[in-house]
Amino acid sequence: MASPVPDTAAPVAPVASVAPVDERLPLPRLAPLAFQHLLAGIAAPVSSVILIGTTLSLSASQTASLLSATLVLCGVGALLQSLGIGPLRIGARLPFLMLPGGAAVAIFLQVAKEHGPATASGSVLIAAVFLILVLPLYGRLVRFFPPLVMGTTVVLIGINMIKITAPMIASGPGLGFATLGITALFFLVMRGVWRQMSVLFGLVGGTLVAAVSGTAFHLAHGSTFALPDPFPYGTPHFDLLAAVPLLVFALASLAEATGQTVLNSEAVGRTPDAARDVPRISRADAVTSLGAGVFGTSLMVTSAENIGIVQLTRVRSRFVTAGAGVLLIVCGLITPLTRLLAAIPEPVVGAAGLIIYAVIATMGFGMLSRENLGHGTNGIVVALALCVGLLPVFAPDMYAGLPVWARTVFGSGVAAGALAAVVLAAVFGRLGPKEEPARGEPARGEPAAEPVARSEAKSGAGSAP
Repeated sequence: MASPVPDTAAPVAPVASVAPVDERLPLPRLAPLAFQHLLAGIAAPVSSVILIGTTLSLSASQTASLLSATLVLCGVGALLQSLGIGPLRIGARLPFLMLPGGAAVAIFLQVAKEHGPATASGSVLIAAVFLILVLPLYGRLVRFFPPLVMGTTVVLIGINMIKITAPMIASGPGLGFATLGITALFFLVMRGVWRQMSVLFGLVGGTLVAAVSGTAFHLAHGSTFALPDPFPYGTPHFDLLAAVPLLVFALASLAEATGQTVLNSEAVGRTPDAARDVPRISRADAVTSLGAGVFGTSLMVTSAENIGIVQLTRVRSRFVTAGAGVLLIVCGLITPLTRLLAAIPEPVVGAAGLIIYAVIATMGFGMLSRENLGHGTNGIVVALALCVGLLPVFAPDMYAGLPVWARTVFGSGVAAGALAAVVLAAVFGRLGPKEEPARGEPARGEPAAEPVARSEAKSGAGSAP
């Protein structure tokens, strides 16, 4: 009887599973997915830059160069967040896009209108450096920006910018209302990623109406490919007081980044870790914003606008948004495209701006509606902060007799209102009447049971990055 032959085959090593967020896709599959993310994100930089160019009366060639720089920076930011730079702890390695946020653009324009565009560029550089320096204090600072403060600030940003953009429609109210109608129509009939592009469709539709009606266009000429021009407003001017609104926004962005980290992490199936990821996200924001200050645009902020695409396609790979970043860079370097977009008429831009900033104000009201303003001191905190923030809007000469530094701080509705909200929320939270909370609500001084708070508690958000 033959003895059994021993099994000499080597044991098969277990195949390491790759997390969905780290999956590398073949190019034929990656390219169309990256294009979808591009569509989700391109409306924000286009509308924001055209608004900047029109508000600051830039030439068509200057606006085209600014748009080119912004698209390139959006692409670089997406690459930083998606791929990361490990040794420098830059980028969260999550499928994020980076865009010029509406609030950041609003504050940039406010500083530019009050102090000049060179000072606005200098303020962006100051805010970017400031953000890098305060990151070790992330856990201590973010508690000063609860939803009550954030909501009040967002409302003030929206209202302050409506005042600036509304006069743009005056030169062509018919075009402006046509743009509003086209935007609303696309929002009603479109779905998914196409609905996110409603403002962009409104800009295109309004421009077509202008062309049919014989409105003059100022289309710049130039080469097919070109690099954007640095320092379009001359040497940046550094004024710390003028930069206060952007410094406040930089601090508030830490709280916003916390929520976005939880949202994105959960969408891709990764355990949220605010202590690890938020400083990495904010470092990438700051590094990209340094470039924004050089090229004359606003602070760049990481956006979760494309999360809907992740959920729709079920593809969670961060390499898809890296591909979208490459596409954004290519779009920014194709100058005929940026020159065409920069030629959009002022009333059309004004109408798009009205929608953007009215939506921002609405988002702020939505945040406040979840804070139970009838309970405790919440209502009076918001009321007083809005008083401080809206005085410069309705009474521009209110602080004319004050010293320059005081006019700079209090004359900015966003900065004054945000600072008032921070101080009032902190003071009333400690000194206000101690009331029994309604059933299901946290006691005064205790954190609300929200996903962000739970994430920070689990991950130890107070630790240094």
